[in-house]
Amino acid sequence: MNDVGNDFRSGFISIVGRPNVGKSTLLNRVLGQKIAITSDKPQTTRNRILGIHTVDQGQMLFLDTPGIHRPSGRLNRYMVDQALEACSGVDLVFFLVEATDQPGGGDRFVLDILRRSNIPVFLVINKIDLVRREALLPLIDYYSGLFDFAEIVPVSAASGEGVERLAEVALGYLPQGPPYYNEDMVTDLPERFIVGEMVREQLLRQTRDEIPYGVAVEIESFEEKPEQDLVVINAVIHVEREQHKRIVVGKNGSRIRAIGQSARKEIESFLDTRVFLDLFVHVQKDWTGSVGQLRRFGYE
Repeated sequence: MNDVGNDFRSGFISIVGRPNVGKSTLLNRVLGQKIAITSDKPQTTRNRILGIHTVDQGQMLFLDTPGIHRPSGRLNRYMVDQALEACSGVDLVFFLVEATDQPGGGDRFVLDILRRSNIPVFLVINKIDLVRREALLPLIDYYSGLFDFAEIVPVSAASGEGVERLAEVALGYLPQGPPYYNEDMVTDLPERFIVGEMVREQLLRQTRDEIPYGVAVEIESFEEKPEQDLVVINAVIHVEREQHKRIVVGKNGSRIRAIGQSARKEIESFLDTRVFLDLFVHVQKDWTGSVGQLRRFGYE
């Protein structure tokens, strides 16, 4: 970025909260571009995802985190560790809750962790488009009694209501300093990672509750053919059991074709080019409990 003034601000903002409160949807809305997958299932996000939002006055580096929940198994412990680590070493925290949901023990658990640091915390109440405004007041009173929030900002990540104001207010809490990344960057994640996540997103959406969360996507090859305006991608979907493979493939391959078609559209929009996507399903028995397999699939 050229001619950065002394009043330019930059810093890291963690987005934390219970599963399925809209953290990834909020990140995508702020960025104006989809880099984090979403679904109506908890634990959709497994890794910390960096989103870079640059404006004339500063650069905000958002960390989208897995939902904080009671972990069971190695993969779940990894996800919770990712979220908890993001509660430290940042300049600001967005604590996201739902306007439509009652506060629970998971919320108090997160706030207890945040209370140990001196990091300013915003209470961000999401999904305000689904409730009457008067319903927000008791929720605000309740959370205000639990924690001394720097700001309380109601938003709708789905419609965008209040999101621009949230970003503007947050920028004022960041320290003065130069940008960390070029202004045209929206994430530091490799394209392969995002492509794999877009395939997994369609798996979550199209298999519903028929298979557990024991699915990993591995991009085996990613070949760019600029002369044809084409990217050829081969991906392996790893499942834990043979019966899960049958569900993912579907009758006569109907489901895997539907997953591939939907994922390809998302990937083409992201890469801004034509895509040939070839999917293969492989049974990797009980991979979620294997340290070696977790590392192989990027959950270290």
